[in-house]
Amino acid sequence: MSYDAREWVWDHSRSKGTARMVLALIADRCRDRHCVAYASVPTLMKRANASRTAVRDALAKLIADGELVPLPDRKGPRGETYYRLPIAAEFLADERREGDRNPAPQGGRNPAPQGGRNPTLGGSESDPAEPVEGGSESDPGEQIPTPRGYGFQPEGGADSDPQNRREPKVNGSKSSSSSTPLISAIEWQIDASARAWLQRDGHLDRLGKQSLDAADAKWRTFRSSWDPRTADAWAADWRAWIARERTPAPGRPNLYALPGGTPAPASSTGMTRSEAHMAALLAALDEPTGTE
Repeated sequence: MSYDAREWVWDHSRSKGTARMVLALIADRCRDRHCVAYASVPTLMKRANASRTAVRDALAKLIADGELVPLPDRKGPRGETYYRLPIAAEFLADERREGDRNPAPQGGRNPAPQGGRNPTLGGSESDPAEPVEGGSESDPGEQIPTPRGYGFQPEGGADSDPQNRREPKVNGSKSSSSSTPLISAIEWQIDASARAWLQRDGHLDRLGKQSLDAADAKWRTFRSSWDPRTADAWAADWRAWIARERTPAPGRPNLYALPGGTPAPASSTGMTRSEAHMAALLAALDEPTGTE
């Protein structure tokens, strides 16, 4: 029956634009010749691809024209509003009475079955083969089996077969990005591109060979606990570390900030750097300040 109500909308309704689409969506859910169905504004918005204001204006237009009548005393399973298409119901009732008075001759049209349907043979391309009756708005409808050779999961073949021919095979293909080996920071070595980067950006001249080696050792120590990465990822991280390394000031002692680094060399007086600092502090305390 939804087929007859929907065809009435397309062939006889005076509505236009969004109102015509909304009326067709409601008619598509009519189950019998009374042309009564429920629908919610969000559902109509989604199916008509229209805004809430447009759907509400369309409903108001249809109600004002008399092609749609709300039934406030009935509610759908989720509180949806029931509507009736009075002009469509009257048209279908007249069509049924006309069909009862003039039955189809032998060899001509098939007699109208019970329920008022009198479909013609060889209808338009958009006519459904069978009417869809009943069901809530969330019913999935009849499932059509997928032909062999189509669908998401292909039958047969190896597990590593690509889903399309342009996608390279994962297993046994050197061109795949997943075959790139992962290494630790300690295993990564400074290659020719890294050395060229040091020369081009001036970091070798800025830091010097000794400070550059110390920064490299510091980076490997701090990154030794990190998860393995690709060589390109380690190269990008190493370059960022070297670029942030401070330029050593003239006469600035090497602080050996590397954990577990070598101890500071002994000074010319035979004291270590920490002993020299402590001696300088004690000497500063013993100097007179003139306030005694």
